[in-house]
Amino acid sequence: MNCWSCGHSLGDIGKIGFRDECPRCASPLHCCRNCKFYDPGYHNQCREPMAERVVDKERANFCEFFAPAPDGQHRAKVEKADVREKLEKLFKKRSP
Repeated sequence: MNCWSCGHSLGDIGKIGFRDECPRCASPLHCCRNCKFYDPGYHNQCREPMAERVVDKERANFCEFFAPAPDGQHRAKVEKADVREKLEKLFKKRSP
């Protein structure tokens, strides 16, 4: 398993508690972004139909359907500056 925020490899961490944090960046581990059911393309961004809606996918929650995502399933968090830079390159005006 990898941390959703920094990408730090946590190895086979076993059961994750509701309050467990990444030892490297202190981001919560029991959150939607680290769950194997997390999918931005689904309703409520979750493939588990019985799960209750969680608004902030990056905060710790008490979802009982949580299951750690396999290594590399979710990308680490992308910084706003990186996204803005890529968009500016994409939509940059070209000289005739």
